[in-house]
Amino acid sequence: MEAGNRREDFGVWLDRQLRIRQMTQTTLADALQVTPAAVSAWVTGRAEPREDRKRAVAAVLGLDEETMHRRAAEVVTASSLKWHHRPAHADGGREFGNAAAFAFDADVAVLAREATQNSLDEQDDPNQPVRVRYTLNELSGEHRRVFLDALQWDEIEPHFEAAATHRHKVGRVIAEGLREMRESDSLLLVRVDDYNCTGLTGADYGDNSKFAAVLRDQLNSHKGTGTAGGSYGLGKITLWATSRLGLVLVNSTLSRSHEGRTERRLYGRLELPWHESNGHAYAGLAGFGETDMEPEREGTARSWWADEATTRSLHLERESRDPGTSFLIVGAHDAAGDAQSLQEMHEKLVKALADNFWAAMTSGRESRPVLEASVTTQRNGQVVIPEQRVDPADHQPARTRALRAFLNGETVEQRTDTTQVAIAHVPLLVPPEKGGGRAATATEHRAVLLVTAADDNDREPNRLVCMRGNRMTVMTRRVTDLPLSTDAFQAVLLAGRATGSHSDDAELAERFLRAAEPPEHNDWTKTEDLFTTYARGARQRIEDFRKEMMTAVRSLVGRREAKNTGGPAVLRELLRIDAHAMGARRPDRHPVVRHVEGEVDARGAWNVKVEVKLPRRADPWSLTPVAKFDVRSGAKPVVAWAKLIAGENCRVEDGTLHFEPGAGSASFGGVTDVSSHPVTGQMARLIVDLQKAKGAAT
Repeated sequence: MEAGNRREDFGVWLDRQLRIRQMTQTTLADALQVTPAAVSAWVTGRAEPREDRKRAVAAVLGLDEETMHRRAAEVVTASSLKWHHRPAHADGGREFGNAAAFAFDADVAVLAREATQNSLDEQDDPNQPVRVRYTLNELSGEHRRVFLDALQWDEIEPHFEAAATHRHKVGRVIAEGLREMRESDSLLLVRVDDYNCTGLTGADYGDNSKFAAVLRDQLNSHKGTGTAGGSYGLGKITLWATSRLGLVLVNSTLSRSHEGRTERRLYGRLELPWHESNGHAYAGLAGFGETDMEPEREGTARSWWADEATTRSLHLERESRDPGTSFLIVGAHDAAGDAQSLQEMHEKLVKALADNFWAAMTSGRESRPVLEASVTTQRNGQVVIPEQRVDPADHQPARTRALRAFLNGETVEQRTDTTQVAIAHVPLLVPPEKGGGRAATATEHRAVLLVTAADDNDREPNRLVCMRGNRMTVMTRRVTDLPLSTDAFQAVLLAGRATGSHSDDAELAERFLRAAEPPEHNDWTKTEDLFTTYARGARQRIEDFRKEMMTAVRSLVGRREAKNTGGPAVLRELLRIDAHAMGARRPDRHPVVRHVEGEVDARGAWNVKVEVKLPRRADPWSLTPVAKFDVRSGAKPVVAWAKLIAGENCRVEDGTLHFEPGAGSASFGGVTDVSSHPVTGQMARLIVDLQKAKGAAT
């Protein structure tokens, strides 16, 4: 018997043998001269025949005794596979696409978020990280032809042609996918492999089956715990939405056997709109697999156990026998339109994984990460961009530093330098569930808040990111109403199980916050699930929690060392507000420098922090800060900036300050380039001016 597989129960094996031969239980009973009730008991597992009776069963079925004793599900050859299309509804109703697909954009960044979240939710061994690999593979020429032959493209192509109509959105997407395939002679495959996950376990149909929940049901979340990220059963549809053809193939290695096997359980699912082909009307859904022989399942496809050759031909081979699932998206595209090339799609996937799962990929000295993720790009199976392991510290250095300090127990109550991470606790009052629930009264949970200095290259400082459970980013918010002198920072809030606690209050907080997440899982807000599950006042608890976390952030970043804001008297004399402070007043409609703090460091460079007053408007301000040395006569020489640092309501790009629209104030910092100084910094007065950036609107 193949490694990783075991003998299945006699009843399951016998039921499948009868289906394959289209033999009824009564027919077998007559051949064995036993009652139909006895055969029924064997099939359902209520009883098992004696060994001599088993040999008789094998003889009636035309099998040798060894096959009967081995009882492993047979590997199905490619010639036994077929596409099965669901007939149109008898009542004449027509569906021009899967409504669930419109809950998300067909964007590879959304794919990375939703698919990886589903993998995290199915972690098998909690002591090992989930491994997720994204592989882009562009097929052309003979490689594309061989793949399409294995897919039985000639059989399904007429259905694509019939569905490719401009009368509805899904039809237009399919038409564009077919056009691109023919004109470019290429086909993009995106494969999502996960390891250390449960795999698609369970029967082909019915309840308590992960296989059925993912590949047959709609809006069936089937999550094992209340800490899971998903709760609507919508995230899986992003796999099909990312395919212009609505086509996904699956290969799953199971964590527990089904029909005596665990490896290479394959299936294909095609999502088309209603269409007519060859005089027949079809609902749009089709399955690729073994023909089901049960009378009540006539015309449907079952999953099958594939051989290695078939698995390779469908580009579904897995790198190891670790449990998990591979999803192959056929005809993948990025509907957002900002990732057209393979390089751009590769980079977008890496960025999306880093933005959403940096915390899950962060480890401590004595703790493993929850997730390991990578992206590889190929053409015709040959690597063009090597596997890129996503390192959270490369993409989110400040936030990663904050979480790692928490995991290592190295946080402080008050920061005294930029490398430290401050910690505080934010109360969340979890209301009781309706009907008595798990707690009859409200329970307080203490979420963990971490604050650290922003990295110099942070394009969006002064943000708070929130997460629970498996540490996927749920909510990101800009922290407002900060003192202008506040140093740029990043804040992280851990709630529920993300705090590392397994206490009752952490579990209750998990359930409550999960109910407060919309289908996109990008906020904690009022939802129908929150209203129907929890007692009155649940919405207010969420609002209170949001206010408390913002208050806690402001409190932490406001704990600063007392210092003379003006600096030494000699430096105050050397520092000027801006070029307009001594002359005509700049009009109110233009941003002006309101306050400057500065000092000359040991190298002789001016280090300044600048507060800016902004006239409020809907468009962002784009300005260039100019540093000059004041001289008694002649033109004031301009000195270069060695570094510009974003502060409140500000981001820095290529030497230009971009202030957020609607803001009334902003701040930034700067360090002058000593090599550009015409004289020593301590011997000249510094002027800071703001000028309109090139190409910026007034």
